[in-house]
Amino acid sequence: MDGNGRWAKERGLPRTEGHKIGAEVFEKICDHCCDIGIPCVSFYAFSTENWARPQEEVAQIMDLLRHWLQKAEERQEENRRRGIRLRFIGEMSKLPDDIQQLAQDAQKKTKAHSNMICNLAVNYGGRQEILQAAKRLALQCQRREKDPMSLTEEDISKAIYTPEFPDMDLLIRPSGELRISNFLLWQSAYAEFWYSNTLWPDFTTQELDKAVADFAQRGRRFGGAQ
Repeated sequence: MDGNGRWAKERGLPRTEGHKIGAEVFEKICDHCCDIGIPCVSFYAFSTENWARPQEEVAQIMDLLRHWLQKAEERQEENRRRGIRLRFIGEMSKLPDDIQQLAQDAQKKTKAHSNMICNLAVNYGGRQEILQAAKRLALQCQRREKDPMSLTEEDISKAIYTPEFPDMDLLIRPSGELRISNFLLWQSAYAEFWYSNTLWPDFTTQELDKAVADFAQRGRRFGGAQ
């Protein structure tokens, strides 16, 4: 969800205003994904690298996350009606205690919902995720629960943050940037990419529909012959 700060700067507004509008767009896009039948969607909310931003901006982003989680509590009935299950991926232990608790509550209260899974990546980094998986597997090998020479890709897939979810099909990158930015590196091995110059606060459901329609026209060979 990139471009919030630039969107605000272009309008002479504080960067936090861009993050606020971006959070509202996130809700609209998440609901629209559910409406059009997407079974699993992941949003990159805050990366492990984002801690390097000015302390004031980080604090304001945490306040927005806190506010959104409180709203999630209020829209329990809406999430139940839509069947949206919320999950958080990343090093959640590094976040303020109250945000950790709110996130845990949101996951628990939506766990039985089955129409769509919404992953929110917070304090997330793709390399960090793979490193943590490697450490877990190394410990299992050390305890002789696994043979290091017999490890498979499936073992790694089970050790990362999203063991029960399918690999990514489509990665949408708004704001004119042409990079993956350390997002779901393992899961995106064969993802189709779709780039947009639209800054995230201006991203619409129509633009999402355009990305999905473009994806539907692509031939996916996964390394095989056409």
